[in-house]
Amino acid sequence: MTTLVTGATGNTGRHVVRELAGRGEPVRALTRDPARAAGLLPAGVELVTGTHTAPETLDAALDGVSRLHITVTAGLAEAGPELVRRAVDAGVRRITVVWGGFVGPVEQAVADSGVEWTRLEPQEFMSNTLTWIDSIRAEGVVREPYDFPSALVHEADIGAVAAVALLDDGHAGRAYNLTGPESLTSRERIAVLSRTIGRDIAFVPITHEQAVERLMATGVSRADAEYVIGWYAAPPEDATTVVDTVERVTGRPARTFAEWVAEHADRF
Repeated sequence: MTTLVTGATGNTGRHVVRELAGRGEPVRALTRDPARAAGLLPAGVELVTGTHTAPETLDAALDGVSRLHITVTAGLAEAGPELVRRAVDAGVRRITVVWGGFVGPVEQAVADSGVEWTRLEPQEFMSNTLTWIDSIRAEGVVREPYDFPSALVHEADIGAVAAVALLDDGHAGRAYNLTGPESLTSRERIAVLSRTIGRDIAFVPITHEQAVERLMATGVSRADAEYVIGWYAAPPEDATTVVDTVERVTGRPARTFAEWVAEHADRF
């Protein structure tokens, strides 16, 4: 049975592809840029050109697919329900979805699809730390408005849970809150980074508005920027509380932030 993975070169999608391919499962990877994807994904993965935000173009990509993985990204809220409908009509019988931070139209369409589904609810991704690269490399500083604890989760653990839910029985109708094994503040994350790369890094507080404007400068709308920075101002309890879902589902402990940093240290 073939699995179609949307957003196959994204932060989590690539890990879903690797986990499935590592199990010897047939995988079809949906990507806007197959040439780039070929250098990022395992050999033998079938690459198909397209985007999940244009489901009307995906009939061929969905042909023969029995399992589907969706990552909710910007622009999917309107198109997502149509993607789910077309997938079910094409014969998909099991869906995993990485939520966008809340149960929106796509997540609800999956839950109402009539097929087996599992919703993955990761809290903050460890890869968010990559937004610090430029300021660390240029100045040895991190500028953030809040120093809050976060139970960050490794993207590979999200991929591992998705693969289990796609391939194994017993996960239908479940919503899995996913965290790492520890809750760390920004200063504590900086300390791990400092030790690993052998460089002092300072935490420099900025205002809420400065953080919003910085995010807007990357092309994010003010409403979305306010939502993101507002989340950091008052993160929900689920975002700061460690749970053992990754270990319960996959059978091994969740990866630590120190492990993530070791994998990406050269980028800092």
